[in-house]
Amino acid sequence: MLVKLFGAAVQGIEATIVTIEVNSSRGIKFFLVGLPDSAVKESHERIMSALQVNDYKFPARQIIINMAPADIRKEGSAYDLPIAIGILASNENIKSDKLAHYLLMGELSLDGSLQPIKGALPIAIKAREKGFKGLIVPRQNAREAAVVNNLDVYGVDNIRDVIGFLNDELTLEPTIVNTREEFYQNQNSFEFDFADVKGQENVKRALEVAAAGGHNLIMIGPPGSGKSMMAKRLPSILPPLSLSESLETTKIHSVAGKLGSQSSLIAQRPFRAPHHSISSVALIGGGQNPQPGEISLAHNGVLFADELPEFNRNVLEVLRQPLEDRKITIARAKYSVEFPCNFMFVASMNPCPCGYYNHPTRACVCSQTQVIRYLNKISGPLMDRIDIQVEIVPVPFEEMSSTRREESSATIRARVIKARQIQQERYKDFPQIHCNAQMTSAMLARYAQPDERSLNLLRQAMTRLNLSARAYDRILKVSRTIADLEGCEHIQSAHIAEAISYRNLDRDNWVR
Repeated sequence: MLVKLFGAAVQGIEATIVTIEVNSSRGIKFFLVGLPDSAVKESHERIMSALQVNDYKFPARQIIINMAPADIRKEGSAYDLPIAIGILASNENIKSDKLAHYLLMGELSLDGSLQPIKGALPIAIKAREKGFKGLIVPRQNAREAAVVNNLDVYGVDNIRDVIGFLNDELTLEPTIVNTREEFYQNQNSFEFDFADVKGQENVKRALEVAAAGGHNLIMIGPPGSGKSMMAKRLPSILPPLSLSESLETTKIHSVAGKLGSQSSLIAQRPFRAPHHSISSVALIGGGQNPQPGEISLAHNGVLFADELPEFNRNVLEVLRQPLEDRKITIARAKYSVEFPCNFMFVASMNPCPCGYYNHPTRACVCSQTQVIRYLNKISGPLMDRIDIQVEIVPVPFEEMSSTRREESSATIRARVIKARQIQQERYKDFPQIHCNAQMTSAMLARYAQPDERSLNLLRQAMTRLNLSARAYDRILKVSRTIADLEGCEHIQSAHIAEAISYRNLDRDNWVR
């Protein structure tokens, strides 16, 4: 008997429907075709054990399984459930009239219990798009998939439950998630707050400007000055995620298997802080079966590189193109996969190997040559892509011990949101542009044109600091953001001056 049922293959962050055809006939052989990988081929042993433990005999017949389209590689163990159900249906142990209305995915344990899968959210989106009535997945993936409305999502624990449901012997309750309520409820609960940071007003201001315009930022200062502490608080002043941004971010984390069993939509902007020993593949994504890397997991959020010079230089260089294009394409011989990576890049570093160059109270033991060699671990092209470079000094004891209440993240965030609203209105006719950091050169001439006095100030800075053309664009973008924070329609000389002050590492006399 020939039966058809449906699963899905995930490529990048999108899913493709896979038709699983199972034909049972006289004979004793087992054939699995349709470009399956090793994990799919190994499903035979898992299915046989799962059926036997649950009192179902594996048919003593010839079984041919085809997974179409055959030109898409089927990867992973998530096809165990649909293949097992197809085998039983072809042997008439399961009614086949329901199979066309449901999409099934799940990994089987030897006892028939279901293990979680990756990519449940994009699979659910594709199932709704193709008009399926419901989706059957492991219970651990049910909440993740249930954020998709107009689709019945059933979370099951064991293959027995699926068999009983398809044979009308068991009633399953669909998982219900109030997506909007949970999303908006979790948007404003942050673990870290800028109210905990004493002093450092100039750095807080730089972080506010960076958040308001989506600018990349680097903090340079001695150990213990608060670089990591403030970077961790950056998501608390960023504008809240929109539902569309949240859905796209959640899809990436779903494909990477980073969502917990109780997770639904990601409500807060992600903050990723990879260790400096990370490889280039782990950073940008890839592997034998391409998976999103840290830059994609930071999509719509922050990628924080602590101790930037300690990263392998080759690893840092692969960031240059994603920082400009805001997407990464991983090419293989027969196909390519694209992952989005629109993130804010925030980095921190010591000013020298010992960490105390330019320290107000402690002496640096490094020679000038050592300092220059240390700073040169970061290439000029990468540094050019960082809009804001701010120097940070230790907090004096008087400020550290002060009982004065510092400005909270909520207060700073309100100003950032107001500035972003101005930018959204300005770029409403440009669907790919959402903030000042994403402006093109043509848009700079239109929206960030300084007046004559500001232009003279910028000309002097360019000459004295020997800045590149990319640094010129960065200064204009940052000054546009500063003007937006102050509600000014036109860029003024004060805005240009502040933006120039955020190019600390470009000063020729920084290393004296």
